[in-house]
Amino acid sequence: MLVPNKAIIGKKPRKDGKHVIYFQYCYSSTNRVLLNSEIAVPYDCWNKKRQQVSKSLPIENGNAEDLNTELLRMRKVVERLIELAGHQETINPGQFVKERFGPQLELKELDDPTTIVVKAKELSFFDLIDDYIEYKRKKVVSVAAIKCMRDRLFRYQEHTKDQITFSILDYNFYLGLVDYLTYGYEQRRRKDTIVGLKTGTIGKTIKNFRVFIKDQVRRKLIPPINIDDFKCIDEDCDAVYVSYEEVSRMYYLDLKGDVQLELHRDLFVLGCLTGLRFSDYSTLSFNDLRGNVLYKKTDKMDNWVAIPMRTEALEIFTRVFKDGTPIVSHVVFNRNIKEIAKRAGIIELITFSHKKGNKTIRETKPKYSWIASHTCRRSFCTNEYLAGVDINLIMKISGHRSVRDFFKYIRVDQEQAARKIHEIWKQRSNMSALPVPKSA
Repeated sequence: MLVPNKAIIGKKPRKDGKHVIYFQYCYSSTNRVLLNSEIAVPYDCWNKKRQQVSKSLPIENGNAEDLNTELLRMRKVVERLIELAGHQETINPGQFVKERFGPQLELKELDDPTTIVVKAKELSFFDLIDDYIEYKRKKVVSVAAIKCMRDRLFRYQEHTKDQITFSILDYNFYLGLVDYLTYGYEQRRRKDTIVGLKTGTIGKTIKNFRVFIKDQVRRKLIPPINIDDFKCIDEDCDAVYVSYEEVSRMYYLDLKGDVQLELHRDLFVLGCLTGLRFSDYSTLSFNDLRGNVLYKKTDKMDNWVAIPMRTEALEIFTRVFKDGTPIVSHVVFNRNIKEIAKRAGIIELITFSHKKGNKTIRETKPKYSWIASHTCRRSFCTNEYLAGVDINLIMKISGHRSVRDFFKYIRVDQEQAARKIHEIWKQRSNMSALPVPKSA
C-alpha cells in the first residue's frame, strides 16, 4: 500500500553525483506528485527505511542532523498542505499541493487566513480559470458561459497588452473591462462585423466573473478581493414565445422527408409542450417515460421534474427516442428551427430594443428570426399561464424555484393582460357589477 506522504531519494544523479531528495505525495492509488526539497546527498547516504540522511554522510556534504531537521520541517509543511487540499474541495489535490509547496515555505504562513496559501510560486490567472472550468464540468452539463467569460477576459488582456493578475482586480479594471466589452469587443462567428456586446450579455459575463473570484477566495486559492463594485449590469430580456396555434402549425408542417429538419422540428415542439431546456429535451432517453409522465433530472438546477405528457408529446417522444438519444448540434438546431418557423408562416415583424452603453438600439425582424432553442421554455410557461393554469403548478413542471424567476419567462403584451384580467372578473360572479351605495 502506498504511503500518502514520504521522503524518497531520486534515482538519477545530478552532475555532481548527488541525488535529490523528494517528498512523494500519493493522492490516489494511481496518481502521485514529487515535491523537490532541493536537498541532495550521495545515494549511499540515504536511509530508505527511516526516510532520513544517514549519519555516515561525509562532512563536505553537510551535517546529517541539520539536514534531517530541515526535512522534518518540510514534511510538516507538506502534511499541512495535504490537509488544506482536503478542505478546499480541489479538483486535483496533487496539483494543489505541488503549486504551493516550496522548500522555503514556513508552516506559519499556511495558518494565516489573510495571506495566499503559497508565496513560493505565483499562480497563473488563466490557469486557475481553466482549473475552475474543469471543476465545474463535473457539476454542470454546460460550461459554455464560463468559457465565454474566459475568452472575453483573454481578449481584453490582448487589447490592453497588460497581463491580468489577481492583484490588479480593482474598480478601474472593472470599468476598463466593461468599456471594452461595450465598445471594443468584436463578436466572432458573425456574417457581418458586430462590435460590442449587449448590456445584459456584459452583465452575465461580470456575474460569472464574480462567481469565479468568490470560489477561488472561498477555497483559499487567492487572497480575499473586494469585488463589491463589480456590478452585474442588467436589463429585461426581450424574447418571443410561440402560441400553441403556431406550435401546431410547425407540428403539422410538411418538411418533405428532410430527416434533420423533422428531428429538429419534433424536438422544438416537444420542448414547447414540456417546458424543458434544450440541454434536457435534447438528451432524453426512453427510460425517462413512465406511463404518461416524463421524469427528468434537470441539468442546470439538478432537481427532478415530473411532466404530464399530452398526446402529441407522447407521439413525438416515442418516435424520436425509441431507438436511442439522437446527437443534436445546438448551433445547427437554432439555425434550422428558424427555417422551420419561416416555412410555417411565423413571419410577423417584431421590434425589440437593447442597451449598448447609454444608447438604446432597436431592431425589427420577422418573428422566426427571433426564435431559438430557449423559446420552447418561454412558450410553455407563457401559454400555460395565459390558459389560467395555477402558477405554482406550472413552476412544479418548469422547475422554477421562485415566482420572480418564473415571471422573467412570461411574455404577455398589454392586450393579453387585459383579456386575462377580464376573464378573471367574469369568474367572480359577485363582481359582475359594482355594488350600489346605500345612500343612492
